[in-house]
Amino acid sequence: MRASCRNPGAKTSAAVAARRIVADSIGVTDAAGPLLYVTPTDPALATGGRAKLSRLHQSLLHDLLGDGFHRLVLPSRGPNPVAAILRGQIDGIDAASLSALSDRIAGHRIERIFLDGSNLGSAARAIKRRHPAVRVITFCHNVEARFFLGALRASPTPRSLAVLAANLNAERAAVRASDMIITLSDRDSALLQRLYGRGADAVLPLAIEDGYRRDALPPPRSPAPTPYLLFVGGGFYANRDAVRWYADRVAPRLAIETMIVGHGMEQCPPAPGITLVGAVEDLAPWYAHALAVVAPIRDGSGMKTKVAEALMFGKRIIATAEAFSGYAPSVVVANRQCDDPASFAAAISEACGDPPPGFDPAIRLLYDRFHAPAVARAGLAAIISA
Repeated sequence: MRASCRNPGAKTSAAVAARRIVADSIGVTDAAGPLLYVTPTDPALATGGRAKLSRLHQSLLHDLLGDGFHRLVLPSRGPNPVAAILRGQIDGIDAASLSALSDRIAGHRIERIFLDGSNLGSAARAIKRRHPAVRVITFCHNVEARFFLGALRASPTPRSLAVLAANLNAERAAVRASDMIITLSDRDSALLQRLYGRGADAVLPLAIEDGYRRDALPPPRSPAPTPYLLFVGGGFYANRDAVRWYADRVAPRLAIETMIVGHGMEQCPPAPGITLVGAVEDLAPWYAHALAVVAPIRDGSGMKTKVAEALMFGKRIIATAEAFSGYAPSVVVANRQCDDPASFAAAISEACGDPPPGFDPAIRLLYDRFHAPAVARAGLAAIISA
């Protein structure tokens, strides 16, 4: 069978230019009135790629709006199962939190709401009923229905089915009630269109804070200076599936160790050639001293933070099409896309035989161009000014 490792060059993005908002400047006034950012993510406590993006968006919006920026963190109490399934009231949305939200809107004369996730659709619906003049902007971290369908397939239990139903109802409400829908990628926009009859009004790709440090020391649990490959990700279903596939189908072909770093990943089954590190306090040393980054993701939605992080650290990436979803063609061309075990192993063997730079400025430039905070700031400025 022919290997499927590709470096597509001439292939163009499926971007829909009319839906991609680009800012002409990074300044914005708060002439449209105060904005309330509503999130289920406590910025001081949450971890993971979604939480990192949420914190960045909050910081950038506060920088843009100053005293015109307000935040409401939803309570962490569990949902009522009936309300969750039938009305999509999840992630802290219930009668009490909706009342508190309405009071904040009235008390601070809020004119714009920024919902941190399409899972908050029941809030969008309630806002438009009680405060029809308030402009509702919903940022979709994933297409939640697609994400939780994958989780259901990975663990087909009654609870997984209920979670999918709740998120489907919440997301449907978000798409119907919001004045503006933002997705991370054109793929997610197209899927919203297929599921709910409406795509995104703007595409704002993933961005992350710059955590690169030139002075990062080797991580204490790595075999440095022995070369190693790095996989980074938390213990949700798509990452566990990726590690299982990689350990079964790719790692046995390799003569190099692969470090699996991320909260909960130490619970993956042990396998030859795989070191299960689990959570670490600082990712920078692990990226800095890796030969390359692997991302054998085969399912999911949204964009994969691990790819943007690797770009930030100037690291070569060997990954599947799913891992590269939402990234510009130039990102794929600069790295290696491989979707079967033989081509994945071949790309890794090539990197071992001709090691890439420990820090590649050309790869880092892709982060600066597409995924740095300044890029997200410009996009948010345009979105809230629209």
